[in-house]
Amino acid sequence: MLPPDPMTTYQNAPLDELLAILLRQFRRPLAGKGVELSDANVEILVERIVTRKALREKATAVRLALSELVAESEAVLAGWNLTFEQSLDTEMTDIPGWESTAEFLEVASEKANAELRISTGSILLVALGDKNYTARLRFLAGREGDLDGVIAARVLDLVENA
Repeated sequence: MLPPDPMTTYQNAPLDELLAILLRQFRRPLAGKGVELSDANVEILVERIVTRKALREKATAVRLALSELVAESEAVLAGWNLTFEQSLDTEMTDIPGWESTAEFLEVASEKANAELRISTGSILLVALGDKNYTARLRFLAGREGDLDGVIAARVLDLVENA
């Protein structure tokens, strides 16, 4: 028996579970911005997102902190003269600032973390009602074989067809 296809898994998984996973991935960075998220906070926030109920004060704090985190990651990529969209298509051999294997691994990790924080942060921001990141979600949704793109498309569908 073949293992499940991740694309199919992301397409069929309950959206609230996917969003909860993404929010939990941001717990430490959000805490660094003064926003603490308990499991109960995550569950309530996600339930309000998927049912399109009015968001509360905690959502505003999360949204503000996420915007700051995304901007910080965009600044990392800008240090290499890259936008997020350009970075996804840029090979590590085209990124300056490394000579040794250790430096390569450090820069590669920094690039990947910035890309991940931007993509997942943008997904959460749109889910939380920030339409400034809608174009980024459309970009992600258009990337074939991109797992974040699957979630981006699902969030776009949720917010645009609510």
